[in-house]
Amino acid sequence: MTYRLAIFDFDGTLADSFPFFLSVFNTIADRHGFKRIDIANSAHLRHLGTREMMDHVGMPAWKLPLASRSFIAMMKDGADGIPLFDGIADALRHLHGSGVRLAVVSSNSEHNVRTVLGPELAGLVERFECGMSVFGKASRIRAVLKDCGIAATDAIYVGDQGTDADAADKAGVGFGAVHWGYAAIEALRGHPCATEFATPADLARISL
Repeated sequence: MTYRLAIFDFDGTLADSFPFFLSVFNTIADRHGFKRIDIANSAHLRHLGTREMMDHVGMPAWKLPLASRSFIAMMKDGADGIPLFDGIADALRHLHGSGVRLAVVSSNSEHNVRTVLGPELAGLVERFECGMSVFGKASRIRAVLKDCGIAATDAIYVGDQGTDADAADKAGVGFGAVHWGYAAIEALRGHPCATEFATPADLARISL
């Protein structure tokens, strides 16, 4: 498995933001008028796809952009306290040092992504495409490919959600499913998937 370009999702892939997501979910639900969740019994949510999660809490599609903007704004205030997963920093350094070009395609804001990554790691990322709908990533992946002059067959999109897998498939790039993200790996296996990464250290295989 050798790729010239590794494109990463952010939340649940690079950043361990699921605890933050849970901590603000009910505030956002109250603000935008959909159902709260039982935080203490939230493990089952990792087995729901994005649309299933929206159905579960009674969120119509037109409210998703509003809820997303609230999440991003709230994260901006607390981004300094959101960690990267253990091993992510070393993995990004290794890939960059091995000649793999790096990009981020995330529905989160570029400000939040850069803040959590920090100046050093953000400086390793050649292209940021941020702020789109979770259902609109395919076109942004294609934009990254065009901007970097990389063929789809030479790129991989690494993510933690079924929407990430579907976006990669639409854009014609391989999808790498991580075991540590928002969605359970069992849920991701129902989508097109080129490979799986059990730990952040396994990302080194991208450059082999």
